[in-house]
Amino acid sequence: MGPHPAVAAIRLAVRRVLHDVLTDVATRRELPPPHAPHTPQIPDAQGTPRAPGAPDTPHTPGSPDSARVPGAPDPAHEQSPTPLVLVACSGGADSMALASALAFEAPKLGIRAGAVTVDHGLQPGSELRAAEVVARMTALGLDPIESLVVHVGRDGGPEAAARDARYAALDEAADRHGAAAVLLGHTRDDQAETVLLGLARGSGIRSLSGMAAVSGADGRYRRPFLHLDRQTARKACMVQSLPVWDDPHNADPAYTRSRLRHEGLPALEKALGKGVVEALARTAQLSRDDADALDAWAAQAEASVRDAKGLLECAKLFALPPAVRRRIVRRAAIEAGAPAGALFARHIEEVDRLITGWRGQGAINLPGKVVAQRQGGRLVIRQG
Repeated sequence: MGPHPAVAAIRLAVRRVLHDVLTDVATRRELPPPHAPHTPQIPDAQGTPRAPGAPDTPHTPGSPDSARVPGAPDPAHEQSPTPLVLVACSGGADSMALASALAFEAPKLGIRAGAVTVDHGLQPGSELRAAEVVARMTALGLDPIESLVVHVGRDGGPEAAARDARYAALDEAADRHGAAAVLLGHTRDDQAETVLLGLARGSGIRSLSGMAAVSGADGRYRRPFLHLDRQTARKACMVQSLPVWDDPHNADPAYTRSRLRHEGLPALEKALGKGVVEALARTAQLSRDDADALDAWAAQAEASVRDAKGLLECAKLFALPPAVRRRIVRRAAIEAGAPAGALFARHIEEVDRLITGWRGQGAINLPGKVVAQRQGGRLVIRQG
């Protein structure tokens, strides 16, 4: 008798991602894809399609303090030829299910599997909770395991600041251990919430595309569960008798995502019927495909709208479709020093009026002390 359907589903999702990681590692090393004895030949990238995505690397790093667990490699340790994959585990059902699946699948493919838990220090007893997660990861046989303490700032609000600090800590741990990938437990439900949050902000199609299955520098972050619902992960933990921790912040109405999860989505399902989550996740994938195509178009068109000095020519920008033109403007603003996370659609629209609705208006102030203005038919974006 095989495993429970929920357990089989999470293991299959992780196995597919691990195959992708092995293929990517082999490609970088220019070697045939490694595979463990008595396992089938690892399929190529076309056998396991994944959604492409722009890097989601956070723009405001935190300040992690590493608390290394005994047995964790020394920072000077050279990367092993055997790939290492880390799982980011909070102790919740999603990440515990992911950790268990990684611990089961990785050895069969000749992959080392480790774990990182991040203590944000936002709740009393958080250090004890992190220690419990370390003990659970140890029981699963993962190695190395680290507990990282971060200091959460205030930029962008509590949720964004915690996310930035967390990703900075994960980046630091992955670099230090030479990890080939870091697995994240985001589910289809998380994807639906992300799409709705982007819609509520009035963001563009890139925001509506939600989270990418592969993101970060060199495709570091992998999200195997984006096609699985939250209930599947919880069920997998239950049938395996894996203890889970329910973060009280996830039920706190002070947080926007929590209100959306417990009030917004149920109201939508009541009004529109079941299937809203699946539809929103599908919208994310379709939007990502469109956004990727438009980004590629903008990248190709950018050289044609610059003069010999590299300045953007307003007449040539005006001739482009708005979606392409605004992407070029946004990229120019970021290159000038505007933080990507603080650059909103309204900022780009104001700059776009310098091209499409020129009435002699003055300079536009952008985040990061960047200024955009029209001079002699050129759009000049620079540090103010």
